[in-house]
Amino acid sequence: MFAINEQFSKLSSNGFENILRLAQISLDSGERLIKQQFELSKQALEDNVQIAQELAGISDPQQALNHINKVFSQSFEKAVQNSRGLYDIVSQTQTELSALTEDSLGRINKSLLSSLDTLSQHSPAGSDAAVNAIKSSFAAATATISSLTRAAQQVAEFADTSVKAASSATADAAKAPTKRSAASQA
Repeated sequence: MFAINEQFSKLSSNGFENILRLAQISLDSGERLIKQQFELSKQALEDNVQIAQELAGISDPQQALNHINKVFSQSFEKAVQNSRGLYDIVSQTQTELSALTEDSLGRINKSLLSSLDTLSQHSPAGSDAAVNAIKSSFAAATATISSLTRAAQQVAEFADTSVKAASSATADAAKAPTKRSAASQA
């Protein structure tokens, strides 16, 4: 009985540690997001002041239009970079949460296996078949969870690669019209 109470106490302690770690991951992620947002706001204000000053000094409408196109292209590139930064923060948070979940599930599995072993040692004669059926079910469930976890990781990696490729393609596509329009005006 003492060993079972000790196992539940350890499981409770691990659960509490996981909650604290989850809170820490969430706070760190929120802090990074807020810091990025603050920096973006600060940079946008500085950029807008600079753009207004530059446009105020331009008297030729064609030159003003060219400048506005250049500013638009630069703004678009910055937006793509900022979305990459946001995606990186979210992706890193997801990775940390996945690692925490895997670690927790591993500890719970070990604890349950230990409890099942203790149960089989203290079970009445003839109950071996029932205990073995429980162990077999538990092993099948663990294998299924492991397969699903691997599949989810592959999907996350694919999504990460796709998002990075799409953002690069978008940035390249945004640069191309600007280069073409600059060449045609020269």
